Amino acid sequence: MAALLKEESRITAKGQTTVPKSVRQALGVDYGGRIAFFIDDQHRVYVERAKDEASDPVIDRFLVFLAEDMGKHPSTSVAALPTNLRDRMAALVGDMDIDLDASIDGDVAL
Repeated sequence: MAALLKEESRITAKGQTTVPKSVRQALGVDYGGRIAFFIDDQHRVYVERAKDEASDPVIDRFLVFLAEDMGKHPSTSVAALPTNLRDRMAALVGDMDIDLDASIDGDVAL
């Protein structure tokens, strides 16, 4: 099998790697996209764009209903959190430091 493209990428201590831009472009994926890895019996690895998950028609119809209802009744569709609920949520997280730029360990589903 002749290679059309060869790119290298380093694996970090956390087992992470960057998929090179040329590979992402060839697969047609971008940020948030999903890829699938296949390993054959000779330990060769193949990467493909993952197939989109099938949508659930019940959830899809419900989301359409919500969007239409919010469009018809914008003043009552979205409301502020009650003060007691907001305060309870704040008490639960306390003084927790959150770094939004920190790496995420494990699998992430978008």
